[in-house]
Amino acid sequence: MNRLDSMSVLIAVVDAGSLSAAARVLDMPLATVSRKVAELEEHLKTRLLHRSTRQLSLTEAGISYVAACRRILEEIGEAERAATGEYASPKGELLITAPVAFGRLHVVPVVAEFLVQYPEIGINLMLTDRVVHLMDEHADAAIRIGDLPDSMLMATRVGTVRRVICASPAYLAAHGRPLRPQDLSGHACITFEVLASMRAWMFGSGKSEFSVPVQSRLTVNTAEAAIAAATLDVGLIRVLSYQVADAVRRQVLRVVLEEFESAPLPVSLVHTGQAPLPLKLRAFLDFATPRLRERTAGVLAEP
Repeated sequence: MNRLDSMSVLIAVVDAGSLSAAARVLDMPLATVSRKVAELEEHLKTRLLHRSTRQLSLTEAGISYVAACRRILEEIGEAERAATGEYASPKGELLITAPVAFGRLHVVPVVAEFLVQYPEIGINLMLTDRVVHLMDEHADAAIRIGDLPDSMLMATRVGTVRRVICASPAYLAAHGRPLRPQDLSGHACITFEVLASMRAWMFGSGKSEFSVPVQSRLTVNTAEAAIAAATLDVGLIRVLSYQVADAVRRQVLRVVLEEFESAPLPVSLVHTGQAPLPLKLRAFLDFATPRLRERTAGVLAEP
């Protein structure tokens, strides 16, 4: 039995949630996946997984063993990267994550410039509006928008964004411009599940923070869809300033209630802070940080 190979298979099973899902991810026969997990359990003389027709879960022994497997495989990876010279010169692969719209507008141009300067580094850029757990998904760095919870992550602020309320000129002409948050009760609103509640929007900050009920005439699942609906005169939207910067510049949307906005949200570049830091990651952090700050200065703060 190749224990390291079996450890990798076990982690894949846990991450995928089932033996069959892991087999698909690994492009490996289901029987092989099952055999490798069984061999580990036989070697350890203990059960690692609870198996049922509906779900798979770790036993108490399995929880601690999988955590140890992750550490062992990561240390081996570090040793291999050092041996191949990754710590001597910037080369290899990086997995970077960012929110969809921010990534498209601001991270892609920085990455394109980075790839020209560092021809031996490849980047897998994953754009998603969900929060990616860096260690669980083996990501090297991420752009996070919003206050960061207490964690072991290393964070560098690269800018801030406003949460703004907008509507089309035609909608405002037909229904009037809201002058205070309470006026929203008489307006149609467009909400989307990532940023805004379907029932209330928040204003102010700290002790002065308060919520105002809104009438959600349309609920969508992306900011892009909400913005498109707002330009079609459906109602008011509450989005991040960079998401509507172009629409505001083209005057197809107008910002309202600016004096009541919540405190700006920080934009941070985060990584796990592993030591030693691979040169490929250090190169990206040093390259991206000033360029993201330059791109966001005066752009994200003003829609």
